[in-house]
Amino acid sequence: MNSKVEQAQQAVSAADAAKYVLAVALVVAGIVGFYWFAQWPGPVRALLALAGVLAAAAVMAFTAKGRQTREFASESMFELRKVVWPTTQETRRITGVILVVVIIVSLILSGFDFVISRLIQLLLGQ
Repeated sequence: MNSKVEQAQQAVSAADAAKYVLAVALVVAGIVGFYWFAQWPGPVRALLALAGVLAAAAVMAFTAKGRQTREFASESMFELRKVVWPTTQETRRITGVILVVVIIVSLILSGFDFVISRLIQLLLGQ
């Protein structure tokens, strides 16, 4: 969605409803075909099911929700181009700092665990 203009919710048109039904029917046909043609080799049956899903996706792309999805994907790609990614050196440096912090925290926690386990052993008389 465009952040400048929020689009109002629209009712589903009859054409879109028919396309939704057709898309569901294509997916069901792909799944039924997968099991119906059990004598076919597995990869061919998998391609049959995949073809049903891809055909359903193609039909769904021409609905109002499909247009909104394409618009959202387009705007997302545009926003991703604005991201400033860290350099390799910065990434390595930050990774090193994180590893050192994880090691220090794990040593502190293991120290607490050791002390608590010794105190429990003393309390239990073992």
